[in-house]
Amino acid sequence: MAVPGASLVHILLLGLGTCLAASPSPKGVECILFNEEYMTCTWGSGQTLTANYSLYYWYENRLPVVECQQYLWDRSVRIGCRFEQSEIIQFQAFYVRVNASCNGQTLEIPSNRMELQNLVKPEAPVNLTIHNMSGNQLQLTWSSPYPKEQCLEHVVKYKSNKDTSWTNQEVKGDIFSFPSVDYEKYYTFYVRSKINNYCGNTQLWSEWSVPVYWGNNSTSKGVAEEQLQWFWIHTVLIPIASCLLLLVLVVLLVRMERVWVIIMPRIPNPSKNFDDLFITHNGDFQEWVGVPKDVVESFKPNYSESICHVSELPSKEGYGRLQDNGTHLPGVPGQQEHGPYKSSYVGA
Repeated sequence: MAVPGASLVHILLLGLGTCLAASPSPKGVECILFNEEYMTCTWGSGQTLTANYSLYYWYENRLPVVECQQYLWDRSVRIGCRFEQSEIIQFQAFYVRVNASCNGQTLEIPSNRMELQNLVKPEAPVNLTIHNMSGNQLQLTWSSPYPKEQCLEHVVKYKSNKDTSWTNQEVKGDIFSFPSVDYEKYYTFYVRSKINNYCGNTQLWSEWSVPVYWGNNSTSKGVAEEQLQWFWIHTVLIPIASCLLLLVLVVLLVRMERVWVIIMPRIPNPSKNFDDLFITHNGDFQEWVGVPKDVVESFKPNYSESICHVSELPSKEGYGRLQDNGTHLPGVPGQQEHGPYKSSYVGA
């Protein structure tokens, strides 16, 4: 509950010197009673506070004034006070006073009268459950952690997957009936609560409950199931698809390499084919190609030839002169020798 009177605080700060003037004054005190279990009173919301603050409280017609027992801190500066259930009294006027002090100077920041039953903020409803009724009717039930359920009123917020805006429905009890549903739609429901006018006068609503879902032929789909689906998509399907794509690219690359080899064949290097000829067979081609030894021996020559001496006979004139001189060539018959030829040769 915000307390007005900030203008008065600023006027008082003007006379407290530079220390308090440099520290922004709190914008009143705001108290909230959470589910009737504990209460917090805070000041200076959204501001940077530097002075030392103290809170004192009392109830109307009840003394004495008591200082806060559990301060709330932010960066070594007091920003609020926590009250336990034993310190809380409803339906009695409640007052607080905040003192801001710095260098021995003190400023009292009073608050207006508060009624704690008007400051109750219940916890959010729990255990939301959807029941399928006759026909196309649904029934939504829940429970509340607030100890006085008869003091609560509720609002149900729902929307289907084909709607563009939320629908809010006020409910007095803890049962909400949905008269007609479309089995082709997927619905989401939330519930929140506040104290009704019979137990207090407040506009402090609880937080929205955890959602509950209904749809797809009466099959509820929770957040956990959707998260599980996304888990499988992100951690299983996407990595598998990536691996398959990489495998396809590798196969295509290999096939393209083979096509490239067919289109542009490499020039062969025949030197390796002749290593055995020169290393193992010492250059023997016939042994390298595997020609049998008997065939090789058959091609070798196995005969011998004698030497033939050839002499040239002299001409007639020279032969006549030799006869006149009474000489003749060796191996050539003279006049007393007769042969079948005029000239002859001796051969082996």
